[in-house]
Amino acid sequence: MAKTDLVVRLGDQLYAVERPWGELPSGIRIRGLSDVAVDSQDRVYAYQRTDPPVVVFDRSGAYLDSWGSGVIADAHGIYCAPDDRIVLADRDAHQVLEFNTRGQLRRALGERHRPGFQTPFNHPADVAVAPNGDFYVADGYGNSTVHRFSADGALLRTWGRPGAGPGEFTTPHAVRVHADGRVLVADRENNRVQVFSPEGEYLDAWGDFYHPMDIYVDPQGMVYVTDQIPRLSLLSPDGTLVGRCRPVLSGAHGIFGDSNGDLYLAEVVAQDRITKLVRFG
Repeated sequence: MAKTDLVVRLGDQLYAVERPWGELPSGIRIRGLSDVAVDSQDRVYAYQRTDPPVVVFDRSGAYLDSWGSGVIADAHGIYCAPDDRIVLADRDAHQVLEFNTRGQLRRALGERHRPGFQTPFNHPADVAVAPNGDFYVADGYGNSTVHRFSADGALLRTWGRPGAGPGEFTTPHAVRVHADGRVLVADRENNRVQVFSPEGEYLDAWGDFYHPMDIYVDPQGMVYVTDQIPRLSLLSPDGTLVGRCRPVLSGAHGIFGDSNGDLYLAEVVAQDRITKLVRFG
């Protein structure tokens, strides 16, 4: 596996940069990589805009599986829930899909190829699961909204509209739910992360990002934000900046972490590769 001599720092933590990461068998390649997620067994799911849409590795980078061909139309955001449900945004099919770890489709939300205006979905960008099982969708390309669903798939609330004010969005591109229930939304073209209560009440906005792309919240509640500088920012749970680095050559479109505290970055556009940040020191 190719490695670099690059070392980056976030706060007090050092990381060795490995890129490109992941070993592929003949006939499978990474192209149009959009996002990455990690399940409870540290299996790494690369989500891409070509066949097969989902490619699975173990934490060493060895290829395990691939799936989703003929089912997923347009890869964008993916999330692994604590119970290992794999939920993803099928952007241009206007759906949120739920799979098990073997790639079997368990549930589909939204009417396939039937976009809605201000109602689910119109080119959704991302999805995340809350600690109580509710899940949130950043409906970010055709709409400027966030939807909250119950664990059984019932729509509970929709909020947001186009604009730059509190609770307004211009491309809500990523969503994550903090352990305390707060909902974090990467409001990409407004260069900020907005913070909401579980019910959608506006709480705060964190700035000093350039087109934030994705968000990851680690088990300690620390928040990682990728943007198009390109850089990776580490924030405390209250939004205080702790550290920054430049571990990728093009903006990381996706980020997720494993049980060891290592980070995986999905580099899109020119690179089409996974970059792994390995903790050391």
